[in-house]
Amino acid sequence: MKKIVVKVVNTSDVELPVYQTQGSAGCDIRSSKDVEIAPGEKVLVPTGLQLEIPEGFECQIRPRSSLALKHGIIVFNSPSTIDSDYRGEIGVLLINAGRSTFTLYKGDRIAQLVFAPVTVAKFELVEKLSNSDRGTGGWGSTGVR
Repeated sequence: MKKIVVKVVNTSDVELPVYQTQGSAGCDIRSSKDVEIAPGEKVLVPTGLQLEIPEGFECQIRPRSSLALKHGIIVFNSPSTIDSDYRGEIGVLLINAGRSTFTLYKGDRIAQLVFAPVTVAKFELVEKLSNSDRGTGGWGSTGVR
C-alpha cells in the first residue's frame, strides 16, 4: 500500500480524517456543524478541513454507503475531485434522496476521501480516429442488460 503525506489545517474541533480499518481505501471526514437536509435538498456541508495534497495526486470525495442505504444521503457530484493546488476549506455537497428530513450533527461522518494518482492527457488534433469493434455505439449499444 502506497502512502503519501497530506498536510491538514483543521479550523474546527472535529476529528481529523480516519481510516476505519487497515484495508480501507477511503478515510471518513466529518461535518463541522449541525445541518438539516430536507428531502430533495442539496446542502454544502462544511468540514473545517483544508488540505495540501501532493502534486501528482487528487483527492476524491465519495459517499458513505451507510448514509446512502439507511437515509438516502449521497454526495451529489460523486466522486468530487479536490485538486492538488486547492487550499480552501473542503465542503461536501450532499443531497437527500430519501423521504424524510435528515439531521447531521457536528462530528458526524459524512463522506470518504480517497487519494489517487493523476494522469494528465496531451491532446492531439487529428482528422480521423482509428476504427474499433464498437465504433460509435453509445448508450446501451453493447446489449440489452
